[in-house]
Amino acid sequence: MKYKMIALDLDGTLNNDEKVITPRTREALLAVQKQGVIVALVSGRQAPGLQREADALELEKYHGLRISYNGGRIQDATTGEILFDSAIDNETAVAFLRHLEQWPELSPIVDDGKFIYTTDASRHKVMDESRNNNLQVKIVDNIADAVDFAPVKILTAAPNEILVPHLADIRRGFEDKLSFVQSAPWFYEGTVKGVSKNSALDQACKRLGIAPAEVMAFGDAQNDMSMLDFAGYGVAMGNACDELKAMADEITATNNEDGIAVTLAKHFNIE
Repeated sequence: MKYKMIALDLDGTLNNDEKVITPRTREALLAVQKQGVIVALVSGRQAPGLQREADALELEKYHGLRISYNGGRIQDATTGEILFDSAIDNETAVAFLRHLEQWPELSPIVDDGKFIYTTDASRHKVMDESRNNNLQVKIVDNIADAVDFAPVKILTAAPNEILVPHLADIRRGFEDKLSFVQSAPWFYEGTVKGVSKNSALDQACKRLGIAPAEVMAFGDAQNDMSMLDFAGYGVAMGNACDELKAMADEITATNNEDGIAVTLAKHFNIE
């Protein structure tokens, strides 16, 4: 078998615009898993936010992987064992959150795996992240004061027209400690320096004895570029950003048109 792993971004890739996996895509992914292919969910989402898709694809049954926080955590879907966890040290996290206080129009989103910490639940994308990732919201007077743990990721949220002019400001002074990527028009993500979807797949594949050439990856956004760069065969969804399409080996149908299933049918013996 040429490909031993299928790496999948979630939003805009595995899920359609209604945030669900279509029946055709689900059946295609179940079919390849029955042939022994490992399916890895590789998302910028917080770890609890991968559970619904992992259940839908029966990853626990087929020894799949849940890679969350944009590569910051790797978890075995069958055993629940955390294979890799790269958290931002508390001192750096607090300093970065203090740094973001200069721009009140930006909304920091930081979690401890159970709660999102915020000063106001109505801040940009806070409730969306709560719902999408099965996280509760904890209202605090000051986020930096409240964070006494080491977060895996710190997200900065704002409408695109506000966020983009601030990208250089957000990372200034922290480029040596954190890696940054824009995962959506309204999200800018900070993780430990060097952590990415690429680095997570590299670690997972080495552990499983899978070569990069044996990985097929699907994505739609800028934070998927490192994943497609790692994979032997990179597939951009029809709805993907131009940068991802430019580097992909194949451009498939959109996430609303079963793009994953369309491509899998070309490369695997499935109905």
